[in-house]
Amino acid sequence: MDYINELAEKGRVAKQAARRLASLSTVVKNQALLAMADALEQEQAVIVAANAQDVERAAANGMAKPLIDRLLLNEARITAMAEGLRQIVTLPDPVGETAAGWIRPNGLSISKVHVPLGVIGIIYEARPNVTVDAAGLCLKSGNAVILRGGSEAISSNSAVTAIIAKAAVAAGIPAGAIQLVETTDRQAVTAMLKLNKFIDVIIPRGGAGLIRTVVENSTVPVIETGTGVCHTFIDASADLKMAQDIAFNAKVSRPGVCNAMETLLVHRDIAAAILPDLLERFHQAGVELRGCPQVVDYHQAVKPATQEDWAAEFLDLILAVRVVDNLDVALEHIAAYSTRHSEAIVTNDYNNARRFQQEVDAAAVYVNASTRFTDGFEFGFGAEIGISTQKLHARGPMGLPELTSIKYMVNGCGQIR
Repeated sequence: MDYINELAEKGRVAKQAARRLASLSTVVKNQALLAMADALEQEQAVIVAANAQDVERAAANGMAKPLIDRLLLNEARITAMAEGLRQIVTLPDPVGETAAGWIRPNGLSISKVHVPLGVIGIIYEARPNVTVDAAGLCLKSGNAVILRGGSEAISSNSAVTAIIAKAAVAAGIPAGAIQLVETTDRQAVTAMLKLNKFIDVIIPRGGAGLIRTVVENSTVPVIETGTGVCHTFIDASADLKMAQDIAFNAKVSRPGVCNAMETLLVHRDIAAAILPDLLERFHQAGVELRGCPQVVDYHQAVKPATQEDWAAEFLDLILAVRVVDNLDVALEHIAAYSTRHSEAIVTNDYNNARRFQQEVDAAAVYVNASTRFTDGFEFGFGAEIGISTQKLHARGPMGLPELTSIKYMVNGCGQIR
């Protein structure tokens, strides 16, 4: 099994690189990021040619057009990837930042300092732009990275990784800091999940199936990201126009992302006033509507919802809609089906807003705003590695600080215990 030897060697080299990366200055890391951005633009023709191979194979294998679009790289998208690296340069470097410091009565000086996680393994699907985003964020936060992209994008990922890794090394980054698992054998993912000796944390980016596989099989610590069964609850006191606009934006603006609304809950006291117009608006936008019996009565295009629809992350122009009796029922529904990503209430009732934010268990809980704002840039963090839906270490949009851990620096002058 050659991939086992390949992974072990990549892990060994990454571990060595991580030790050196941890002490590199912000200046060197920023110079490397700028060099990587320039190299992407200079080698656009190479990347586009490699990507064409992936796109051709995907089309021949019957991949859906929206997925092929996510796979496609052109000059504009490569330029955007390069610009993303330049934006990371402008972000504060969290490495070495002192979170707290104090002196003990015995004279010991203790500082709580942000340090890199070490070696990060990132497993993702057919989106070659993730290769650049992940490499840039890991480099700026002082981490070595081992990338394992989807087999559909292997030509693109190989070309992109080779280009940015070469540029980074030329700018002073240790060799092995940015590596790609080049085998497309699926068993390589399983082997990667067992590399505790070399990999400090695994971050999966993709659909529910990928994330479940990683969480259930990894012996390396995992930061769970992504899956978003997000709800919007329109309360009885909601402003009708505000509620319509928020719900429409949450579903339609970009239905294929993890912070899009998948289920709309509407208080029964306001259902007759808002649902006929709102359902028609969704229908005109091409949204397939699936609803409870009450919702079916409000519009001819609504199909009866199944039990599976309430738990579905559609990632498409499909919406489940339910009329609920009150806030308690809405909270119970969300507790039963939420993936703890992003949840929203539209209300003019202060007490209901407070209760919703306090009781809903999610990374981001909104009052009178669209769930589509759960994003590193929208939160003011800059670039992100993903949206964490777990509670330990990091939660919500994961920017540079979330790619660090803590080290206690203790200085004395001969103290003994």
